Amino acid sequence: MAFIPFKNSAFRIPNSDFIIMSRQRTPKQLAKLIDYVLSRRPDEFGLVMDAHGFARIKELLKAINEEEGFRYVRRAHLDEIMLTVPDHSFEISANLIRSKLRDQLPQHRYAMNPPKLLYTCVRPKAYPHVHQKGIRPTGYSQVILSSSRDLAQRIGGRIDRSAVLLTVQVQNSVDQGVVFFQAGETIFLADFIPAQCFTGPPLPKDKPLLKKPDASEARREQIPAGSYFIDMKDKSEATIPKSKRHATPADWKQEGRRMKKPKRKRERPPWRK
Repeated sequence: MAFIPFKNSAFRIPNSDFIIMSRQRTPKQLAKLIDYVLSRRPDEFGLVMDAHGFARIKELLKAINEEEGFRYVRRAHLDEIMLTVPDHSFEISANLIRSKLRDQLPQHRYAMNPPKLLYTCVRPKAYPHVHQKGIRPTGYSQVILSSSRDLAQRIGGRIDRSAVLLTVQVQNSVDQGVVFFQAGETIFLADFIPAQCFTGPPLPKDKPLLKKPDASEARREQIPAGSYFIDMKDKSEATIPKSKRHATPADWKQEGRRMKKPKRKRERPPWRK
């Protein structure tokens, strides 16, 4: 019988069972995949088990949803397996899940010969702080790194779709006192990565603060060419003619009378005399 591999996995299912991507797998087929992830190679899926072999159900579901044909899987499907598959090999405790058979589960050990470069991702909002202060664990007890760039991006994409990929220089980190642990073939762990021991993309430039235009200036800009603007708020003496700045309203009336020209009397036409 022919076998078709899962993407990025050594797990196999029979060709006869692989019908179409959109069709859901049976609970028994899903149970086989979960057993492989939890009991043999969680590192292939970017998962890190705790000291008791537990993984977060939320993280397990995100990893399974990345596999073709299993994007539909939700928490209810795990409950269905526990009710309908009598020989299922995992157990659930609150929001955690682990395999009952953990003999082949990779153990955390000191990394004797780590690769020269490791990769990890951080949130875009945290990147400026990480760039200055270094990489610290978030959500886990240690920083999760991978020897595979693609796997590191997959892990980072579960946190933020725009996660920033960072490249860690292992030897430089070791010289700074960093101790690396290995959790499988592709996953490495560290308590802290100093700022001078990794590289990443340039920091985003801060946008300059734009000064809000004054309301009066905005109104002046809307006036068409050839017109003028009268500011009704300006009540200074500059708007009053010099001849009337210190005069009272009565003086204005009297001055108006003095400056008024007398009416010119029209002469009668000769033909009316």
